Amino acid sequence: MITTAAVCPAPPLLARELTGRAVVLPELREACAAAVARLLASEPAAVLVVGAGAATATWDADDRLDLSAWAPGLRTRGNSRLPLALGLGAMLLDEAGFTGRRILQAVGEAEPAAACLRLGAAAGQLDVTAILVMGDGSARRSPAAPGHFDERAAPFDLAAEYALRDGDMAAVAAFDAALARDLMATGRAAWQVLAGALGERRPAGEILYADAPLGVGYLVAVLDT
Repeated sequence: MITTAAVCPAPPLLARELTGRAVVLPELREACAAAVARLLASEPAAVLVVGAGAATATWDADDRLDLSAWAPGLRTRGNSRLPLALGLGAMLLDEAGFTGRRILQAVGEAEPAAACLRLGAAAGQLDVTAILVMGDGSARRSPAAPGHFDERAAPFDLAAEYALRDGDMAAVAAFDAALARDLMATGRAAWQVLAGALGERRPAGEILYADAPLGVGYLVAVLDT
């Protein structure tokens, strides 16, 4: 049964290999590290990592991200097909020193809410107590954002922040998939897997970071039941 969760965004800039010595989004990186540290504080034997992908599938636990897709100058390493969200989740666990068992579960970005909730309910029956959920909020918070500005973006991200802060899984389950798609909010499906895994429980939530420094909503939270 899932008893603790961490929610982090999945921008490529979390990978230090892409930024070198440049200090990029330090507050976000620190918040992600703190969230994962909180997730691992109970010393779970295994961690389920959930993130958006092209299709719903389980990946090899030893897979790591090939960053050469974002920086061609880097030597190719890892699996070039591994979804970014799962690769960054694995990276955060590595950086935290986690050596236990991990399960890498991609959820298709286009999966309807019902399918995400079913996947989460099935995951909740696994012999796993900790879940790391990777995904971004809207990508339309400013004119310079990847999807340009949409006035619906900030309210969407704020609703996600409030729902996770309050442990309101019913609100997370009710997120509109079509609206999330319009806003390029890739975290919607993964968040709804979390809602399915926790079911009717209402965990205690804490927001460690909520901002849109690049016009993309980045949210970091921890939840404990």
